[in-house]
Amino acid sequence: MAKRDYYEVLGVAKGASADEIKKAYRKKALEFHPDRNPGDKSAEDKFKEAAEAYDVLSDADKRARYDRYGHAGVDSSGPGGAGGFQGMDMDDILRRFGFDTDDIFSEFFGGGGRRRGGGGGRPRGERGSNLRIKVKMTLEEIATGVNKKIKVRKQVACNTCNGSGARDASSVETCTTCRGSGMVNRVTQTPFGMMQTAVQCPACNGAGQTIKSPCNVCKGDGRVFGEETIEVDIPAGVHEGIQLSMAGKGNAGAKGGGPGDLVITIEETPHEEFTREGNNIHYELFLNIADATLGTKAEVPTLDTRARITVPPGTQSGKVFRLKDKGLPALQSYQRGDLLIHVNVWTPKKLNDEERRILEKLRDMPNFKPTPGKDDKSFFERVKDVFS
Repeated sequence: MAKRDYYEVLGVAKGASADEIKKAYRKKALEFHPDRNPGDKSAEDKFKEAAEAYDVLSDADKRARYDRYGHAGVDSSGPGGAGGFQGMDMDDILRRFGFDTDDIFSEFFGGGGRRRGGGGGRPRGERGSNLRIKVKMTLEEIATGVNKKIKVRKQVACNTCNGSGARDASSVETCTTCRGSGMVNRVTQTPFGMMQTAVQCPACNGAGQTIKSPCNVCKGDGRVFGEETIEVDIPAGVHEGIQLSMAGKGNAGAKGGGPGDLVITIEETPHEEFTREGNNIHYELFLNIADATLGTKAEVPTLDTRARITVPPGTQSGKVFRLKDKGLPALQSYQRGDLLIHVNVWTPKKLNDEERRILEKLRDMPNFKPTPGKDDKSFFERVKDVFS
């Protein structure tokens, strides 16, 4: 996919001043930062796209090469381009450009910066990984939605060091390699000459701080394995394979980093009486020859109760009755599917002598000879009628 024009990404004109470019980037960073868009991968991609654009347009030399040669002129595949931002913490990207991460978001978080864990002397950690689990649901639960309490085994913050990984506050030191910035400069050779870019510090992995005396319990990681009971509100109308995400309920981050997300995949439990097709459910109704011939009242199950239907005389095997709105609700909608009842005329497999004599008498009677006419539709025509 072709890269977008950097000026277009930031929403500025090609003749924009450095101050206008800085303000435009600040606005984009605030708009697309993951703290304001939890779990939104597209917002994270736009945040990094804006960072890539600002990295070029805020540098006079890079901007001049970009204006003349386009993306090829700034080697956007290198450490200073989009590839250089992949895997980096969003705050580290902002710090790289000299922004105060607490100040830039103070207006959104009520004037006090972001409410993140840790205080003075606590290192910035890596974000925890996402945790994936499967949750089984019956059709009855899918019809109404359900609140489930799920016990999850995962990495949790160490209680001894409060997740910092350090034995105490005095055990945290400023990284001597990057001097606390979490970034170091790297010089690379490009077709246009030497290029200096900022990359994550290898000594502290971008934390900006190192731990002199690690916690005795978690050995400096800030995490231990534990269990948490999580309440999950699953809406009505979900289906097999759909994924729900709970922000911040995944594995704890290392050394005080933010937690990952909990990703829940829905599994449908096979039903004893119904099969599902979209939001419609299907039920097989078996009738004996007498009831199908003479007509009857039949009781059928639904997802929440039972219903009685009228089977008219002469009902053929394959007839489909529809109970409107007795199926499953559509996800995040007021619409519901239908309950489709498929008639199967049961043919006896064993007969006693009396039953056999009766059927022998009926065999040759005129009304028992198959005489299909225009009113006797094929299976596909009957199904078409149900949905018309």
